[in-house]
Amino acid sequence: MVVTSSQRQCLFQKHQLLNIVEKQNAAAGILCYVGAYVFITYDDYDHFFEDVYTLIPAVIIIAVGTLLFIIGLIGCCATIRESRCGLATFVIILLLVFVTEVVVVVLGYIYRAKVEDEVDHRIQKVYNRYNGTNPDAASRAIDYVQRQLRCCGIHNYSDWENTIWFKQTKNNSVPLSCCKAALSNCTGSLTRPMDLYSEGCEALVVKKLQEIMMYIIWAALAFAAIQLLGMLCACIVLCRRSRDPAYELLIAGGTYA
Repeated sequence: MVVTSSQRQCLFQKHQLLNIVEKQNAAAGILCYVGAYVFITYDDYDHFFEDVYTLIPAVIIIAVGTLLFIIGLIGCCATIRESRCGLATFVIILLLVFVTEVVVVVLGYIYRAKVEDEVDHRIQKVYNRYNGTNPDAASRAIDYVQRQLRCCGIHNYSDWENTIWFKQTKNNSVPLSCCKAALSNCTGSLTRPMDLYSEGCEALVVKKLQEIMMYIIWAALAFAAIQLLGMLCACIVLCRRSRDPAYELLIAGGTYA
């Protein structure tokens, strides 16, 4: 069979569409990973943030990631079988996914802006609930954050003096999680402030949560771009199939002069 330049172009466009579908399958895995990372990280900081709706963008991108696997199968089958109905379905689903990812970006920006107010409203209550025992969830959360982010207190280590735990212990010291990691003999005593982390935790918690939101936003934006490419290629293949006789001859195995 003689393949004309027009038919070669058709084959190239199909090949490009299949490449984009393969990229979407990889994107699906990455989206699910980002969503799972957000859930796991949020669990470490949820005591400092009351609004559970912040997880909505993460839920959506996990759902989108799962849907992308299904879309990839539809796209591959439709492209290989030259199914006009399948390609049309592929384009419609991609459009819906694209709109969903735009919604994720908008929600991400909304909740990112709310993080600072939420943490500021909540963090004082969490520190007042600290009792220094490991089974207590609030105590574990504070110790984890102070060690992980290398911070102490809300704004600095002196904030501990206003907590119920500090007044009850009466030993003029802060939790050992305030001690610098490199020091093995630190007791948390306020008489040795050089042994303690000097930076407060509130600003660092806000920064961490905002970073998490940015992961969601950038992931959604990147994969929205992939959806646009997929829709464009699928539309080109659809138009070729409808209007170009060379395309029909290629499917039938004929030649085109």
